[in-house]
Amino acid sequence: MKEHRLTDWLPTTKKEMELRGWDELDVILFSGDAYVDHPSFGAAVIGRLLEAQGLRVAIVPQPNWRDDLRDFKKLGRPRLFFGVSAGCMDSMVNKYTANKRLRSEDAYTPDGRHDMRPEYPTIVYTQTLKRLWPDVPVVIGGIEASLRRLTHYDYWQDTVRKSILVESGADLLVYGMGEKPITELCRRMKEQPFIPYDIPQTAYLVRGRQAIPPYPHELEDIVLHSHEDCLNDKRKEAENFRFIEEESNKYEAARILQHTGNSVVVVNPPYPPMTQGELDRSFDLPYTRLPHPKYKGKRIPAFDMIKFSVNLHRGCFGGCAFCTISAHQGKFIVSRSKQSILREVKAITEMPDFKGYLSDLGGPSANMYAMHGTDEAKCRKCKRPSCIHPKVCPNLNTDHRPLLDIYHAVDALPGIKKSFIGSGVRYDLLLHESKDPAINRAAREYTRELIAKHVSGRLKVAPEHTSDAVLHVMRKPPFAQFYEFKKTFDRLNKELNLRQQLIPYFISSHPGCTAEDMAELAVITKRLDFHLEQVQDFTPTPMTVATEAWYTGYHPYTLQPIFSAKTQREKLAQRMFFFWYKPEERRAIIQELKRMDRSDLIDKLYGRY
Repeated sequence: MKEHRLTDWLPTTKKEMELRGWDELDVILFSGDAYVDHPSFGAAVIGRLLEAQGLRVAIVPQPNWRDDLRDFKKLGRPRLFFGVSAGCMDSMVNKYTANKRLRSEDAYTPDGRHDMRPEYPTIVYTQTLKRLWPDVPVVIGGIEASLRRLTHYDYWQDTVRKSILVESGADLLVYGMGEKPITELCRRMKEQPFIPYDIPQTAYLVRGRQAIPPYPHELEDIVLHSHEDCLNDKRKEAENFRFIEEESNKYEAARILQHTGNSVVVVNPPYPPMTQGELDRSFDLPYTRLPHPKYKGKRIPAFDMIKFSVNLHRGCFGGCAFCTISAHQGKFIVSRSKQSILREVKAITEMPDFKGYLSDLGGPSANMYAMHGTDEAKCRKCKRPSCIHPKVCPNLNTDHRPLLDIYHAVDALPGIKKSFIGSGVRYDLLLHESKDPAINRAAREYTRELIAKHVSGRLKVAPEHTSDAVLHVMRKPPFAQFYEFKKTFDRLNKELNLRQQLIPYFISSHPGCTAEDMAELAVITKRLDFHLEQVQDFTPTPMTVATEAWYTGYHPYTLQPIFSAKTQREKLAQRMFFFWYKPEERRAIIQELKRMDRSDLIDKLYGRY
């Protein structure tokens, strides 16, 4: 076991700076999360990346914004810039439930305390730094800034908000996974200490009568409806979103402009996906893989979750309507090399409390590793938000053999007793019939091995609904595919003499979903003998197609009106159908079924009552 010194972590205090012999910093990062020096935590990744560039960098985790602001002053003025992130989640998703109730625990805070970050920390921290150090640039990033870079609907305030650049006063916004833009930014600022505005995957504000800087690009700029137009016309807000999503997921995208008051938000196109070598370098940085020693004796729930897990890839081509993963990480899969993965697994086996069990070998979706377009030229022109909806793209290579190879190599390592797959599995990829018989055989082999060796008693899958109409809006496969997968799962469990459970995830109140759809879901899940546990109300989060549909009442791609349950009564009327098996819900469900003139479903749920 490796013994760590305090200087093995990036400094968080003046004393830790002095231990390194530093009297000045180049970059100071402020984060809404506790500092866990691990590749799953954004502040650690960016900090280590800058350190690898030869920069002196420190992290101030969860600064106190309520007192005399000493946390914002204690490290002084950085030579280049302040970096600000709300943390690994949007702060409002982190803080509140779908019913806007305060969560009892913040998973990214020591001992789960829920009062260690403000609402919208990106705004609060940036405004504070700008008051204290008005001449020092502030660069914002992370998921909160990334998904709030343009006019967006905020569910918790029930209002359409301006770009977070306007509200925070930041000088530059880095969106998506920030390694490439932040590396380029620091390279340029080391040469000339001012913010450049032509870096891909960044956004900035042009104020007043300032000219919009040119961008070295052949494509014409896309000008969105202004913030004010969106406030006045919901349809225009919906129209905007299609352009935002399409340009976020293209190899060769256009620059996006949006007028807000007398300013213009400028969003430069994203970088092409990272190479495998670039991703490896990010994961191979010298992390301690542990929380900072200042948290000794305290539990950080998010760290406990991922401590013995390994992330195999980035990105997700599912494009689910309600999910922000592809909005932030992109739809193109970037996979780590086998060597990089094995190095990380070996590091985990050397941890003192490791008992031989990996909790997850996965990614945003467990079984997308190494999947990509067969003909990359077609991918470069593609605007589809999903590679598998409404059908699997014929250009997508769905080969599971590279992933099987990873599983076999990991399981062969000394110290590994078992590796579990904790991430959700896409069964539509397992069931897809390719034109290549070898790929189909590999999918069947993967399914068998997954169920035989990598399930810790319960396998998570996400059908999300039973209605094909609702599933189409969600960009999910028809429910018939879930039936097919369940048959396979049950058959293999029987053959292998296992008693494992299939745990399906479902969502209520999604755009396009009615109370009648939920009533039919209740009947179907009863027929399947599911007593549902993993369920949730749809939560509108910034920059998803479902949120835009929910708020505006229009589907952003068709501009056709779409129904959403919005009132508390409507949402509860949908949610209760998940729990048809609970005696306390029976009366209300029967009443609701009578109200919608579906007494036939009463018989199916409860027989003659």
